[in-house]
Amino acid sequence: MTATIADDVVAGARRVSISRGYRFELVKLVSQWRIRLLVLACWIAPALFVAAVSQQSSLPSDTLFGRWMHATGWAGSLVVLGFAGTWALPLLTSVVAGDVFASEDRLGTWRHLLVAVRSPRRIFAAKALASLTVILLLVAGLACSSAAGGIVAVGNQPLVGLDGHLLTPADAGVRVLLAWVCVLAPTLSLAAIGLLGSVALGRSPMGLLLPPLVALAMQVAQMLPLPVAVRLALPGYAFTAWNGLFTSPAQVGPLLIGIVVSLVWAVVATALAYLLFLRRDFTNLAYDGSGRRAITTGLLPLAGLAALTVAVVAVATPSMGSGIEQDKVQRSVATAFAHLYRIQTQQLNRPAVTEAQLRVTTACNKSGGQVAPQGAGNDWRCVVTWHLPGVEAAGTAIYQLDVASDGRFVADGDGPKEVNGYFLVRTPTGDAPNPLWQFDGNVELLDTTPKG
Repeated sequence: MTATIADDVVAGARRVSISRGYRFELVKLVSQWRIRLLVLACWIAPALFVAAVSQQSSLPSDTLFGRWMHATGWAGSLVVLGFAGTWALPLLTSVVAGDVFASEDRLGTWRHLLVAVRSPRRIFAAKALASLTVILLLVAGLACSSAAGGIVAVGNQPLVGLDGHLLTPADAGVRVLLAWVCVLAPTLSLAAIGLLGSVALGRSPMGLLLPPLVALAMQVAQMLPLPVAVRLALPGYAFTAWNGLFTSPAQVGPLLIGIVVSLVWAVVATALAYLLFLRRDFTNLAYDGSGRRAITTGLLPLAGLAALTVAVVAVATPSMGSGIEQDKVQRSVATAFAHLYRIQTQQLNRPAVTEAQLRVTTACNKSGGQVAPQGAGNDWRCVVTWHLPGVEAAGTAIYQLDVASDGRFVADGDGPKEVNGYFLVRTPTGDAPNPLWQFDGNVELLDTTPKG
């Protein structure tokens, strides 16, 4: 039976409004034990995790902002955000959106639902809106719980950004909130892909697996040495591009591109799911998805969309390289070092200096100058030079850099030990490692921020 026939199951009967259908579908979702467990977990577990880790002597320093969890409560929320973008959010969209249509196939309740609602279009809208509501509730829980756990356990302290500058507590809170809002876009794209898989594959478990599989594929692609245009054109790029909010000035160019691409994918995938749903045969009780239709109406259009977004981004951002170049790395390291040197000076009770007085410069090479200084790798070496007022001799320090393909790098101090070696300094929140020992930074892949 096509959608038109199904719309006229009971001629002249009054159809159920979308609002009533939405409330019905929302009640169905939140009445499921697994959804209730997810809601409880998202609103409780992040706070407990952040509070527990913040009190440990060993911090997840290999995670972005993990090394600052002792210093400020806002760092814990960003650690949870990084984990959520990689694992939690794809799985949440899978459980909610990836099963919202398939559950009716497993239970054989489509005929009852059609008789009650009398409109496949309204059924689709109600289910999609109910799924969106639950997903937003879960994301809000992750954000609020992680922030609350950090603030209670550590306090509302300033946060060190990815270029070493110090964010006030109010500014840090606003940027953390914006970061969580920004990841809603790629989350919606995964949810739309989940809707598409749930409609196209019927009761098959592949519908549930589709969002995490797509997310995993995008993560693998981000780790590969792909051109900037391809990297930005993937709908999952915004899961990492929020890093740019924590520099000064903020690196919003790549982030905005990632958000727009994610929203386009969300709209297209939802539209494809809608068309597939209207064309399905509800009279076939053994319906288990149409493989041919799933490919022609689902997979091929998304593949075409991927090619189109790559072409558009390539034209809009004429850079087909990695985006990681020598001058960008040198500029990022010099900026971060200058800001962190001022923090170290304050912590050691030395005379205050400004970035202008320090005149920090950096010289970086890759593999000892044996290869071109561009691209990701853990073989970057940088020599930082700075000047102190009234001192003729310039100071120098060496750093070994591990630069990831997305532009994030970890700088590890390699001497002299009194500058960037490991030692403890006194801070308002207790003893902490020397801020110049190891620090995180971010190389912007696009030339959208002022140089110098």
